[in-house]
Amino acid sequence: MTSPATQSRPIPLLWRVFIANVAVFVIALLLLTFSPIEVSFPIKFSQFLLLLAGFVVLTAMNLYLLRRVLSPLSTLTAVMSSVDPDTPGLRLSAVDSRSAEGEALVHALNGMLDRLESARHEAARTALHAQEAERLRVAQELHDEIGQTLTAVTIKAERAADGDAGAAAEALRQVADAVRESLDEVRRIARELRPEALDDLGLVNALIALCNRMSSEDGPLIKRELHANLPLPEEVELVLYRVAQESITNAIRHADADTISLWLEADSDVVSLRVRDDGDGMPRRLPSGTSGISGMRERALLVGGRFSIESVPTRGTEVRLIVPLESERA
Repeated sequence: MTSPATQSRPIPLLWRVFIANVAVFVIALLLLTFSPIEVSFPIKFSQFLLLLAGFVVLTAMNLYLLRRVLSPLSTLTAVMSSVDPDTPGLRLSAVDSRSAEGEALVHALNGMLDRLESARHEAARTALHAQEAERLRVAQELHDEIGQTLTAVTIKAERAADGDAGAAAEALRQVADAVRESLDEVRRIARELRPEALDDLGLVNALIALCNRMSSEDGPLIKRELHANLPLPEEVELVLYRVAQESITNAIRHADADTISLWLEADSDVVSLRVRDDGDGMPRRLPSGTSGISGMRERALLVGGRFSIESVPTRGTEVRLIVPLESERA
């Protein structure tokens, strides 16, 4: 008994087209061999009409056979055009793929759809996680820093209102100091959410301010070489800034680095950013819940950039981002 796999073994498309054309040639050969058609020279008008009729019939047969052979490709094209990213799950299994090439194309397209849906789901999950993590961080800072400070201000203000004049003056000075500290915290949180220097001073000055702000006496030394005087699109500047911010933050918090180097270069074609540290390097397996690297990669994709990371244990990590500018100007 023949197995179903043997019965439905597809024939290569080349052979299907070849067989269709051979069938037409065989019919033409049979007609010329067994029909009583004679062609004289010079050819008569009636003989020409018979040859013309035979040519039209053979051409129509060839067209019909080729259309039958290539019809699965038309069906495949129609199904591909009906794929909607907002309606996942559609696959090309129902397509008539009687040729080996058609079957291989169906499998390849189904695999591509699987990868695209998986990547889209993962990107949405990462974006949602990053958004919720940022909201949680801002909420905690508002509660822990601003909330506690304002609570202390309220208590001091109440004591000033109930105390004598001398104690009230001192309490009011403490209230003013606490309010000033709260304003500084609010400015810091707002600056982390949207860097003011990027809007007011441009990318280079914003990166200088970032390095100065993140430098500390007991922290790593941050070196910078910034050469990008060209006007860049706002979205490119924001992506470059965020990648630099995330890279420097990771080096300070996790790499135990002594030195961090930041390079920014730009010409008429590309702008490149590099952040290198001499720390411990990245672990082979990142902890669960980390979204910094995936977030940088997603940002790079938004502006058509190429993002890469090279890390060697005990020898540090280098983050690279290259953004082509031709596509931005197009």
